Amino acid sequence: MNWSDMFFQNWQGIGRTLVVGLLAYAVLVLFLRIAGKRTLAKLNAFDFVVTIAIGSTLSAILLQESVALAEGAAALGLLILLQYVVTFTSVRSRRFARLMRSEPTLLARDGAFCEAAMKYQRVTPDEALGAIRDAGGRDVAAVDYVILESDGTLSVGLKG
Repeated sequence: MNWSDMFFQNWQGIGRTLVVGLLAYAVLVLFLRIAGKRTLAKLNAFDFVVTIAIGSTLSAILLQESVALAEGAAALGLLILLQYVVTFTSVRSRRFARLMRSEPTLLARDGAFCEAAMKYQRVTPDEALGAIRDAGGRDVAAVDYVILESDGTLSVGLKG
């Protein structure tokens, strides 16, 4: 292995990365504008996975010479189209929506943790207490509820 290749191979590779990167970015922005705001909304694990897949695809387009811009654009378009179809169907079918996204889970109620729910959702008391403190409470006795939302955030309702 030539050590200098780790830092610089040739100007052609840099030129390709810049040109293809600019064009791939433009294609991605165009596709996202066409698909609408909801396409990459942070709502659930499925949306997160699609966002990561889009980033990975963009990276492959930029850095792998074996991936042509047209192939990469097709891959980006497919991911965004599938995300659009899933969200479109989720809005129109409660059953499909439940299949695609998790339901919120009650982790604490009336000043006490729901230990079975916390264990099932793999949330530690320290994580819940951190959310309680962020909401202005001191401990679990201060809450009406703590809910693990579909997007993984913790919602806290403090007692009156």
